Amino acid sequence: MAADSSAPLLPPALAALLPATDMFAPGAARGLPARPGAYLLACRLDSALSPRIPSLGAASLAPGWYLYAGSANGPGGIAARLGRHLGASGRRHWHIDAVTANAGARAGFAFPGGDECALVAALLASGAFSIPLPGFGSSDCRTCQSHLLRWVG
Repeated sequence: MAADSSAPLLPPALAALLPATDMFAPGAARGLPARPGAYLLACRLDSALSPRIPSLGAASLAPGWYLYAGSANGPGGIAARLGRHLGASGRRHWHIDAVTANAGARAGFAFPGGDECALVAALLASGAFSIPLPGFGSSDCRTCQSHLLRWVG
């Protein structure tokens, strides 16, 4: 995996589990592909978080590293979507916005032409991730229990 030198360093054991691609740091929108595809967003929570997500009911996330798999098939592709998640927090629109607004560290990974469900399946198959909140970020997905994974390593 090629990493942007200004990107927060992921724990090496976590980085080793990710598919090979470039890592992007917050504010590093330059170089993000404007093509459709999928992305992973890594977020570190330094303290417990109880995000207010009405569709999920009472929710709680323990401190640790989380990966969110998303799709970017609209205008601007991955650059627009991942750039938003790595930029300054603004209006909350998606489930993941509650996490990124409270993350101590964030990093993004782009997969042009990729599929978010395939990323989730591969990461879960590694045995190093759990599903902390069923339905998180996957309300429109018929395949995945969640698009948010917690690293249990």
